[in-house]
Amino acid sequence: MPPRMPVPAPGNHVPLGAEEAETLQFPVERERPRMEEQAVVTTGAPATVETTGEIGPTGRPMPFLPDPRPVTEHGSARVISMCNQKGGVGKTTTTINLGAALAEFGRKVLLVDFDPQGSLSVGLGLNPHEMERTVYNLLMDRETTIDDVVVASGVPGMDLLPSNIDLSAAEVQLVHEVAREQTLQRVLAPAIERYDVILIDCQPSLGLLTVNALTASHGVIVPLECEYFALRGVALLKSTIDKVQERLNPGLEVDGVLGTMFDGRTLHGREVLDRLVHAWGDKVFHTVIRRTVKFSDSTVAGEPITSYASASSGAEAYRQLAKEVALRCLDA
Repeated sequence: MPPRMPVPAPGNHVPLGAEEAETLQFPVERERPRMEEQAVVTTGAPATVETTGEIGPTGRPMPFLPDPRPVTEHGSARVISMCNQKGGVGKTTTTINLGAALAEFGRKVLLVDFDPQGSLSVGLGLNPHEMERTVYNLLMDRETTIDDVVVASGVPGMDLLPSNIDLSAAEVQLVHEVAREQTLQRVLAPAIERYDVILIDCQPSLGLLTVNALTASHGVIVPLECEYFALRGVALLKSTIDKVQERLNPGLEVDGVLGTMFDGRTLHGREVLDRLVHAWGDKVFHTVIRRTVKFSDSTVAGEPITSYASASSGAEAYRQLAKEVALRCLDA
């Protein structure tokens, strides 16, 4: 029987081993920089970046985030996958609420439910058992078009390609297809010129469906729960992204890593977020999504938190994230 991991005493944490620390790209022991030095050590941002003068939850100065520029013509969508092989880290919640926040700023958004569990579709009030056509039909039937599958999300400016358990069969059937990794890219091509942003909610695995999503994407956002086990799985995800970049999609970029379910009152949450910044540096969004019961309530209501509880801290956090995403990769 392998030795058991030591149980940390209250107030302490179990440090990562040398091999894990090297994989996550930060040393085992590192002196914590003083607050006034921290902006230089962790961000590497140019001195010309305008900041608010406040230190954010990631320990870096918060940048000034302007509203996204107005859009007069829609099209040339950036395709972004929400990807993490660990479940329950906030991929679906982020897809719904980031999409709704971008739609509030005038972007035309398409959400793609690429998880056989259909959580994205359920989270927008759809019944998975009453769908005549889903993204499965779009993938496997060449006679089916996006117009046959797309449905209104209930949010102005945001549409949805729904999914249900049928999609699980696609992973088996696609194995025998020629260029099976490019199937989603092919069927999404007509939508590129109709939308400004396409957000793909991936399943919690690194299988063929996730590889399809990464191959079809320009960028990846990695939602990551501020919890130790979620942090350990990031190295495997980074390896998969690197392989897709090398073999299938050289233009794929990591748009950002998003800390979710953060509780700043706990030492553990603060330490995980700190290690995340040391590992990924500028790739970590300044925006952090904190825990709030409003997310669960809005899911039950079948609508984004931006409309269900518009004035809540969760809604404001996703509006701030939308500004940061627009600044990083939409309006650049």
